Amino acid sequence: METKANYVLIGAFTLLIGVALLAFGLWAAKYSSDRTWQEYRVVFTEAVTGLSVGSPVQYNGIAVGSITELTLAPDDPRKVVAKLRLNSTTPVKTDTRAKLAITSLTGPSIIQLSGGTPQAAALTAVSKETVPTIATSPSALQNITDVANRVVERMDELLSDENVRKITSTLAHLETISGGLADRDEGTQALLVEARDAARNLNVTLGSANGAIKNLDENVLRELPATMDKLDTSLAKLDSAAGNADAILGENRAAINSFANDGLAQLGPTLTELRGLIRDLRRVSDRLENNPARYLLGRDAPKEFEPK
Repeated sequence: METKANYVLIGAFTLLIGVALLAFGLWAAKYSSDRTWQEYRVVFTEAVTGLSVGSPVQYNGIAVGSITELTLAPDDPRKVVAKLRLNSTTPVKTDTRAKLAITSLTGPSIIQLSGGTPQAAALTAVSKETVPTIATSPSALQNITDVANRVVERMDELLSDENVRKITSTLAHLETISGGLADRDEGTQALLVEARDAARNLNVTLGSANGAIKNLDENVLRELPATMDKLDTSLAKLDSAAGNADAILGENRAAINSFANDGLAQLGPTLTELRGLIRDLRRVSDRLENNPARYLLGRDAPKEFEPK
């Protein structure tokens, strides 16, 4: 009886030890997994067509993780939230950017990480969120779509009904003008001939003008030394005359000063007397003109005898 009880205790102890070891192994595996991977989230403001759970995440072309969840943002259904599980050694910085990309023309969509300068801090060290959020940048597909949409909008504006009517009217006018030119083909040919002759005459005139200008330049260059000599001689004479004038002014400076001080002071009274003399002469001239005999003889002129 005691032997059977010992076997039961040994079996129960062995089973308990096995369960404990299995639980420890599962905990160690989970701990190791948690330390090996880091979760992030990316919020896209564009459609993520071709992206699915399990799609790879690459950093500069190297696979560093995968997508674990794709959901619409609860507060804005236009946004898509993607949860990522990346290798904990992946250097995700504050300036790292995520965008949609495709591996080939027909391949599936992936999330491509890029950027991350050495000076930037790690996102996990700066972010206060439980799951840090990686900023996004527009993908090439989104840029192509936006450009295509703008092109289509502009084409719609360009090909509006009004513009189509204007283009049709312009084409009709061009057809009318071309028909008129065809009718006036002979006149057009004559006009072209005259234009060609005028161009030929213009070339001849320009050639003559160039020859005249060349001859003029040669004559000017030939006579330039003699002209410069004459100019130097004239400047020397002017310099000599200026020196003589300066010498004359220096020699007669005393007389000039005396005239400026005394002569100019007497000039005013002299002009006043001269003005009075002119006034008296004008008065005498008026009297002589009116009655010269009385003025010269001091009496009235004898009256002529008139017989009765």
